[in-house]
Amino acid sequence: MSLLLENQFGELPPDKSVDTKAFLESVSHLPAFFDCLGSTVFSVIKSDINGNITKIRAVYVKDPAKYVTLQDILEAEREAHGAEWPKVGATLALMWLKRGLRFIQILLKSLADGERDENNPNLIRVNVTKAYEHALKKYHGWFVQKIFHAALIAAPYRSNFLKALSKGEEVKEEDCLANVRQFLINYTITVDAIYDMYTNLNAELDYTV
Repeated sequence: MSLLLENQFGELPPDKSVDTKAFLESVSHLPAFFDCLGSTVFSVIKSDINGNITKIRAVYVKDPAKYVTLQDILEAEREAHGAEWPKVGATLALMWLKRGLRFIQILLKSLADGERDENNPNLIRVNVTKAYEHALKKYHGWFVQKIFHAALIAAPYRSNFLKALSKGEEVKEEDCLANVRQFLINYTITVDAIYDMYTNLNAELDYTV
């Protein structure tokens, strides 16, 4: 069974609101995705995602009835923190979490779309590089970019990565990519909805780390 299909994201309602409980349940399985990338260098992103999930969950469990959707959390923190918002609490944690989720989205879509280095077709470096440059690079200073450059070099072989996504089973590449495409449907809608929410609430920040 595919690692991704075991923990698919659910459909969103027409208003594209994201249920907090369901979202936390779905994203809690995603850190294992970075184990499939092999190199311990990717543990930086994995740790960051885990930490941000923990921060959001800590806010949610204080009052699940109040924080039914992710937007409920952002709006409550905006009211509570005033000028400090959005660089506080779960709002800040979700801001960074969505960037990690976008990294996964772009990497998987690049693979599913068949993008590859023609000179090294069994490497996924081109896919990982695209994901990093589009989702994370502009938020990283020189030092962090150096760390990720090392990660890009250490990216696994395409065949090994797809096998890891299939939990070690021998699965045809096209079957594995079909699973990826299936996973991406609701996942992409959810990530896009979170990005739109940050835009609509004017909650996006562009500082670097």
